[in-house]
Amino acid sequence: MKICRYNDGQAGLIEGDVVYPLSKALAIAGVTRQGATMSEIIDALANNPEAEIALGVARRGESVPLSAVKLLAPTDNPPAIWAAAANYRSHQTEMTGRVQAYDRSKLTADELMAEAFLKPTSSLVGPGGTVVLPKVAKHVDYECELALVIGRDAKNVSAERALDYVYAYTICWDISTRDPWGHGVHNTRNIRKGFDTFCGLGPWFVTTDEVGEPQDLFIDVDQNGKQVMHAHTADMINGVRDLIRFLTMDRTLKAGTVITTGTSAGVSQLFHGDKLKGTISKVGTMELDVVDAS
Repeated sequence: MKICRYNDGQAGLIEGDVVYPLSKALAIAGVTRQGATMSEIIDALANNPEAEIALGVARRGESVPLSAVKLLAPTDNPPAIWAAAANYRSHQTEMTGRVQAYDRSKLTADELMAEAFLKPTSSLVGPGGTVVLPKVAKHVDYECELALVIGRDAKNVSAERALDYVYAYTICWDISTRDPWGHGVHNTRNIRKGFDTFCGLGPWFVTTDEVGEPQDLFIDVDQNGKQVMHAHTADMINGVRDLIRFLTMDRTLKAGTVITTGTSAGVSQLFHGDKLKGTISKVGTMELDVVDAS
């Protein structure tokens, strides 16, 4: 099942090439309140058995062609956006060469996961959106990553049970300033990766039953029509299960929380006029434009 946000921010159920209005159907069925947030909608879809009634109501409603709607970031108010850092060896190696990043090869799994950072919701931009390169930035890269959304409140979850708490997957573009502030060992990620438009999310949420094993997906990126990244999620140092295990250690991840899992090698610098296209198998394709700040 694919769940989206579109047009004026309402939730939609995508089936084939059409979208069924979902927000109103959930409210009519008494599953959510009128005007419910996407985090509330995710919580209801993941945990309320009555949501099946609402899905039936939605399917009996009037659909809209997918090609006729404006897709937005699939959530605009996640309780948090957690991001894994340096989670592929190949990316660690390339960043050592590009920005003199320090050697992380001797870190334990938990030491590496402790470098996770938060991206602000103000940085969200949806499919077909525009990344704005800040005036202060001399060097901005894209990173294209598998992201997941938590379906129910999670605390002290074991790796073995972690996937039980995942509702869906999506694509995250973790846009990152390298210069200034990207050199050395001090952690400036919250600043460098938190500018407006620096968190592309979309094109929709795909539920876990359609994706299956999260460590068996391909990631491909084109920049201006040229392939610049071909990666596989099996190459993560810490997979989805371990990231959830670590992040829920005496910490509650609320339903609707987004976790993005890091990039492989193949990142490259962004320039005014660039066109980005990222595809993750079983999830979808998301495009972004790039412009200089005016």
